[in-house]
Amino acid sequence: MDPDALYQDIVDKYSRHINPGLAKLMAFAGFGLEVRAEGCHIYDHEGRKYLDCLGGYGVFALGHKHPKVVEAVKRQLDLMPLSGKAFFNGPQADLAEKLSSVAPEGLEFTFFSNSGTEAVEAALKFAKAATGREKIVSTVGGYHGKTIGALATTGREKYRTPFTPLMPGVDYVPYGDLDAAREALNGHAAAMIVEPIQGEGGIIVPPKGYLPGLRTACDEASALLIVDEVQTGLARTGAMFGSDHEGVRPDLMTLAKALGGGVMPIGATMGTAKVWEAVFGPNPLVHTSTFGGGELACAAGLAAIQVVEEEGLVERSRVRGVQLKALLEGVRERHADLVTAVRGVGLMIGVEFAMDEVGELTIVQMLKRGVCAAYTLNNPRVIRFEPPLIISEEQVAQAADAFSEALLETKELLAAVA
Repeated sequence: MDPDALYQDIVDKYSRHINPGLAKLMAFAGFGLEVRAEGCHIYDHEGRKYLDCLGGYGVFALGHKHPKVVEAVKRQLDLMPLSGKAFFNGPQADLAEKLSSVAPEGLEFTFFSNSGTEAVEAALKFAKAATGREKIVSTVGGYHGKTIGALATTGREKYRTPFTPLMPGVDYVPYGDLDAAREALNGHAAAMIVEPIQGEGGIIVPPKGYLPGLRTACDEASALLIVDEVQTGLARTGAMFGSDHEGVRPDLMTLAKALGGGVMPIGATMGTAKVWEAVFGPNPLVHTSTFGGGELACAAGLAAIQVVEEEGLVERSRVRGVQLKALLEGVRERHADLVTAVRGVGLMIGVEFAMDEVGELTIVQMLKRGVCAAYTLNNPRVIRFEPPLIISEEQVAQAADAFSEALLETKELLAAVA
């Protein structure tokens, strides 16, 4: 089919059968039809190549179609794609053991699901079961998913309001405010759920000592600490997990996105022996998932962790992150009237603009220059850079140059309509 006809056919199908508003928005912004991807690049229906600096919101830490992950999944596919559920599952056991060896100390057990929001749902249930309490403390601007329980802890009313009433008993406190968290926990909360770095909140890095302080506050209140590592996990921040930067040991930790190696969807909820005994001791089937922990997903997860270790991606994330942040900071200095901040850790970097809509315009201009990025859901003034951790020094420079040129053109567009 002719590329233009193919594109229009897909847009029409989106409009008729998926999401008319999204189809209109994406077509207006100039997003094409993805047809293949490899490494750090995505190719559209016209054969144009894009440097992927969005990385599937953190999914493609290893890049697209990493050969070792693909090989592991193909090998498992020939043996058994999904669990029969009546027998022991070898790949699930292997992945759970591997996770326990790399996770913060004490997280010995894993429940597998299919996504980050499912992982959060499990963590919330486990916290309530383990403590016998109902209250959950979350943070303003936090993002934990869009199912009923996870959405109840997601800190932006725009996404919660259309679906109320949600899960009751959730209190919000400002992110980074330890005193507010202590007051909200106050001896009656089941848990506090928090991101080591707020992703959709605008790549917000907390003050030093915040996570360790929450650990102490939860202990004092006999509450559990849930650390949501769905976006920060597996080397994204220059450490294996975001909580590793200050040696924090959660009671529960959620993973997804990068855990599938960019090949398979998978979610994971990790917890301590004490939590697991309280939840599953009375009934080992109290929480289950038909597809969670399937052989293909677990084969991908195990291969993904092995690639992170073998290719030194924790250190690479740190080094490339320092480079990218410095280059973006240089752009900010040249355009201080439009760009107010550059922040982040490792290859999880946000750029904040002084005005609304500037980020959207800049993203469109970057796309014209062959670089893909996106803004954060809970703070549209911030665009994020979360490229694959395998990104090269030259590709980092390419991304920064494209951003600089895109910002300059955006400034000219704004001047023309002023």
